Amino acid sequence: MGGLAILLFLIIFVLILRGFPVAFTLGGVSVLFGLALMIFAPDVFRFADFLLLPSRFMGTITNGMLMAVPLFIFMGIMLEKSGLAESLLETMSLLFGSIKGGLAISVILVGALLAASTGIVGATVVTMGIISLPVMLKHNYRAELATGVIASSGTLGQIIPPSIVLILLADQISASSRAGASVDVGMMFKAAFLPGILLVVCYILYVLIVAQMKPEWAPQLPAEELQSRKSKGFGKRVVKAFVLPLLLIVSVLGSIFKGIASPTEAAAIGALGAIILTVIENKFSLAVLKSVMQQTVHLTAMVFFILLGATTFTLLFRTLGGDDYLIELINAADLSAMTFLFIVMVVIFVAGFFIDFIEIVFIFVPVVTPIFNVYEIDMLWVGILMALNLQTSFLTPPFGFSLFYLKGVAPPQITTKQLYRGIVPFICIQLLVMLLVFFFPDSIRIFF
Repeated sequence: MGGLAILLFLIIFVLILRGFPVAFTLGGVSVLFGLALMIFAPDVFRFADFLLLPSRFMGTITNGMLMAVPLFIFMGIMLEKSGLAESLLETMSLLFGSIKGGLAISVILVGALLAASTGIVGATVVTMGIISLPVMLKHNYRAELATGVIASSGTLGQIIPPSIVLILLADQISASSRAGASVDVGMMFKAAFLPGILLVVCYILYVLIVAQMKPEWAPQLPAEELQSRKSKGFGKRVVKAFVLPLLLIVSVLGSIFKGIASPTEAAAIGALGAIILTVIENKFSLAVLKSVMQQTVHLTAMVFFILLGATTFTLLFRTLGGDDYLIELINAADLSAMTFLFIVMVVIFVAGFFIDFIEIVFIFVPVVTPIFNVYEIDMLWVGILMALNLQTSFLTPPFGFSLFYLKGVAPPQITTKQLYRGIVPFICIQLLVMLLVFFFPDSIRIFF
């Protein structure tokens, strides 16, 4: 039976790699596999096992933790419409433009602020690609450095809270863990904050080092241009550009960290705050609201369809004893806990070359979490390592989604080869931060 569970996992994984829709592959193949077992091996899988699915579906749909997903998606899309990115980039470039690499540092800081206020990777990369890439190229920035900075800083929304991947990881870890080993969203947000800030610092240090060693790659902006753009009322523009998004970030994350509000309640606050900010920026209209709501429903439906398919797969996998079978195999191989963790991290990293982070979360996390529980490994620490690892899935060639997003809005002279070369140093930085978290696991609890 355990072998059949592994066979089901491999069939689904291969079909997803071949490009079949994830939600229908997870659910459809699992149902067909179960029906085949009912016909040819009724003693292995029975129709009564399928009757557990409705209650599993309702448990997923009524999960209060997952209510935060559509609210944070709404918040992120609404903030994209507010013009927040444009005002932040304009202000940051004026503040840091006088130093070598200042424009690249501005993009990194804006990416971090957008990550902490939107968490939507695609929108962030596209927005910053449209706004900042032509400006950086105009000021003679090396194409590889400019594209690498934009693609990597745009993916900070994967690890800096509020992050959709952290919510989904927390949900899947909790659903797959034994009693007492679950992880809630608030814990994931607190634990991910320091690694996210560390990534920002490392990106900035890399830009500063490159700017010193190869100043022609990241020149400073001309003093005349900076002076001409700093019109009267610049100080007021700086305050407006920073204060509003910071207030929103503090109200959302601060309420979670202080225990004032649950992540779902904080997400509702963030959604309302995004509307208010868009009104203040004079960008709000019924057409904008309709567009935001349509995109929110589209993305939420995609996530929940995948989640329901994953629920079907998990039911069949566990009914066939797949988790117990894996534990027996690992015990027979006499793997240590760290060796198993290393194998899982390598598999997730390689899978990220080909499939999306949502697919990885729903396929791998339910399978490996029970094994981590047997090893008695801290699942909060494992979850943060997975989140950092999953972030690389947006950057690693050949199918890094951030690279596709940026290529779609980049000027014609930017080649795919330049995109790939430019992102390599930032992937190395992410792996370095992941190693730091691995060797210093207590660091993630600094905000607890």
